[in-house]
Amino acid sequence: MDKTVVLVTGAARGLGREVARQLADTGRHVVIGARDPEQAKRAAAELGENVTALPVGLDIGSDDSVRTAAAALSAEPGRLDALVNNAAAFVDWTEVVSRADLAAANEVMQTNLFGTWRLIQALLPLLRQSPAPRIVNVSSGAGSHDDQAFGLRVRGGAAASYGISKAALNALTSTLAAELAGTPVLVNSVCPGLTATWPGAETMGARPIPDGARGIVWAATLPDDGPTGGFFRDTKPLPW
Repeated sequence: MDKTVVLVTGAARGLGREVARQLADTGRHVVIGARDPEQAKRAAAELGENVTALPVGLDIGSDDSVRTAAAALSAEPGRLDALVNNAAAFVDWTEVVSRADLAAANEVMQTNLFGTWRLIQALLPLLRQSPAPRIVNVSSGAGSHDDQAFGLRVRGGAAASYGISKAALNALTSTLAAELAGTPVLVNSVCPGLTATWPGAETMGARPIPDGARGIVWAATLPDDGPTGGFFRDTKPLPW
């Protein structure tokens, strides 16, 4: 395949689906990954040209699933130029550290941190074959100390494991970028902002999904002299 290939995880619906649509509009070939391969196929068919579905389910919390997905990508289309780690787990937004169910918190960390980490490890050899590899970790201002709306210091401790997991994801991004410094691989985290991915989200001030997706698409299509190891929202650096 001559086209640049991008894998977007958690892309059968919501933000991931919109990221896939916008990337396809740039002429890239987009592969949709989802736990349910049938949902991925339906989404790909609806998005049309330049979009296909990963032929197997992708559960980033499973070693076997990630290995199978990596093998499927290596076989067809046989290349990978960008990875958008959009798949994530959420929690009860009333959760606080002192009363958190640690089993539930562990599940969030396993997906948001270790699941992303697992997939990066599995796909990095394929990405390294690309002349311009990009890794985008979809993060959140909830994992930032300095986000004035939703950061770690302004929620009263709510959504604890989610915020902590996203702070850890930002640390993973920075650490991986340091490891890969001097290579063509650019690694960044992107916060899409509060985005209307559930009914009634607009009443909380959430913005349209396409607006949140644009910054992710920007990071997945950076030029060779683009930033690495950063945390961004709407293409602007975000402190964390």
